[in-house]
Amino acid sequence: MVDILALVPDEFIQDESLDKGGMRLVDAATQASLMEKLTDTPLKMRSGGSAANTILAIAQSGGAAIYTGKVSDDENGKFYRQDMIEANVGFEVAPAHVYVPTGTCLVLTTPDAERTMCTHLGVSTSLAETDIHVDHLADSDMVYVEGYLWDVESPRQASVRTMEEAKRAGVRISYTFSDPFLVNRFTDDFRNITREYCDVIFCNAEEIQHFIGDESLEGACRALGEMVELAFVTNGADGCFVVRRGEMTHVPGFSVKAIDTVGAGDAFAGGVLYGLTNGLDDIQAAKWGNFLASRIVTIQGARLDGDFHGKLAEVIG
Repeated sequence: MVDILALVPDEFIQDESLDKGGMRLVDAATQASLMEKLTDTPLKMRSGGSAANTILAIAQSGGAAIYTGKVSDDENGKFYRQDMIEANVGFEVAPAHVYVPTGTCLVLTTPDAERTMCTHLGVSTSLAETDIHVDHLADSDMVYVEGYLWDVESPRQASVRTMEEAKRAGVRISYTFSDPFLVNRFTDDFRNITREYCDVIFCNAEEIQHFIGDESLEGACRALGEMVELAFVTNGADGCFVVRRGEMTHVPGFSVKAIDTVGAGDAFAGGVLYGLTNGLDDIQAAKWGNFLASRIVTIQGARLDGDFHGKLAEVIG
C-alpha cells in the first residue's frame, strides 16, 4: 500500500462519518472523494502497509528482511518498489500487469495523534500463493504475517501457504491480529491460526480483549499465553506486556509527546522481530520495540528515517 498522509481536524472525521482510530475499506471513488476535500491540506506519500512498515523497522534496526506484497505496473507501484529497495529491503514479487491500481491508504491524523485510515486495497488483493518464494522462506529465521490479509480470499490462501511452508521448514511463525475489526470478524479463524501455526503473536490491548472476551487485560493476556508460546501485547504509552508460556512481564514505554500514532504497532513489531532474530531476549526485544514505537509517534507517518542500530546498546542496557 502507498500511504497518503494528511493532518486533519476532528471535525473532518465527524463530518465524513468515519470511525475515529479505525480502518475502513473503501472503493476508489470514495477515497477520491475524500481526497478532493483535502485540496488545501498538505499530503505526503510513503511506501507503506502494516507488514511493510514492520519490515522497514527491521531493516533500520540492522536486520535483513524480504517483503512479499503485490503492486501494479503503475507509477505508484514503481515508486513503492524503488522505495523499498532503497531501504535495503528485498522485494522480488513481479508487478501485476492488469488495469487495477496499486493499493493506497489515506491516513487521517487528528490533533490528539489518533489515526483513521481509509484504504483502497487495489491490486494488493491479488497476492497469491504463487507469489510466495518458498526458498527464501526456508532460509529465514522468522516469518511475519499480517492479519489484514485474512479479509480477502487470495491473500488468505497465500497466508496459509506461507505458514504451512514455514512450519514444514522449521521456520518460526509470527502473526499480528492487525485490527480489532478483524478480530471481531474472524475470531475463530484467528484462534485456529494461533494454536496450529504460531510461535509468536502480536496484538494490542483492545484486540486481545475482543479475542479472549475478557475485559481484564491481565486475564486476557494469561488466556492468550495458554494458546501460544510467546505474545507481545501493546498498551499505548504504557508500553507492552510480554507473555511467555502464561507468565506476564510488563515492559514500560518511553515518555514522548505524540503527534501521530500511525505505524506505532508496526514499528514495535519490527523492533521485537529484529531482537528475536538477533540474539536479544524477550524483554530486550520488547524494549527495542517500545523505543522504535516511541520514535514513530513523534513524527507524521509510519516510517522512520535513518539507521537506528547505533542506539540499540543504549536502549536495551
